[in-house]
Amino acid sequence: MLIFSEQELKQYVQLNKEAISIVEAGFTKLAEDEVVMPPIMRVDVHDQNGEVDVKTAYVKGEDMFAIKVSSGFFNNYKLGLPSGNGLMLLVSTQTGIPQAILLDNGYLTEVRTAAAGAIAAKYLSRINIETVGVIGAGSQARFQVRALNLVRDFKKILVYSRSDERSRKYASDMSAELGVEVQVAESAEYLVRNSDTVITTTPAAEPVIKAEWLHPGLHITAMGSDAEHKQELEAEVLARANKLVCDAKKQCARLGELHHALDKGVLTNESQVIELGQLTSGKVSGRINDEEITVCDLTGTGVQDTVIALFAYSELVKRDIGLKIEIGIKK
Repeated sequence: MLIFSEQELKQYVQLNKEAISIVEAGFTKLAEDEVVMPPIMRVDVHDQNGEVDVKTAYVKGEDMFAIKVSSGFFNNYKLGLPSGNGLMLLVSTQTGIPQAILLDNGYLTEVRTAAAGAIAAKYLSRINIETVGVIGAGSQARFQVRALNLVRDFKKILVYSRSDERSRKYASDMSAELGVEVQVAESAEYLVRNSDTVITTTPAAEPVIKAEWLHPGLHITAMGSDAEHKQELEAEVLARANKLVCDAKKQCARLGELHHALDKGVLTNESQVIELGQLTSGKVSGRINDEEITVCDLTGTGVQDTVIALFAYSELVKRDIGLKIEIGIKK
């Protein structure tokens, strides 16, 4: 067995166009029924504002698949710690024997989640955008904008979060990193009304975006809602979208923004909902004009975890990196 550290993974696996392309190919395989992906298992730790998810998927034809255990403990910022953590295990598809442990502390999840956001923007955001709005100021708020910068040019970022201090820190850091103007928005409403593309990255349990704030040409990527109790968008936001896209429709109907729209009755099981893989595979068109309002509901899929873990494994093995551990197998 090989064991890879967070430092090794960060050195050789970057959020770049190659990573985005790999995740995009994973969504295409999902749409083409080349993936076996069971429902997410989740343990809620409500008294600590935390959760632990287990996600996995087998991509047909691959030698290994990933089982990922990821945690989100959303009070960690008070301790100076990131909210996300976790690890991935690669298992042989021939024998079921574990082959590698990726001790990434959630890094690969950050990369593959941001890649999905970039893919959503690639197909749904207007080509020419001026201002990007980001709700939330944590690590994924940073990764999402870095990823968006790989598929779209923009001149300005608006950021809004519950903590003015964290918003100001985000503005300072991201302005220096990307070389664009970053302004702290006075409210979520101001941010939405004045942005071309909006990304929500919070664990909110009540909507932070209202339908009345939407305007022609707006694209929203909502990636924070991945549990039944989470909701970043008013249900009517989804009903008003000209195109509504999910990473996995069945999963979003259980855990995502789509779940709330169905529960409230503003959408039904017959409503048109596109899966991201239908866009990446060319089966369905993305944005067709600059006036459409588009929404993408991302809950995070096991196929993303498997493809990014396989990519990471390949990158490190070809460099002969990783701690080798002999494991006894009884015959």
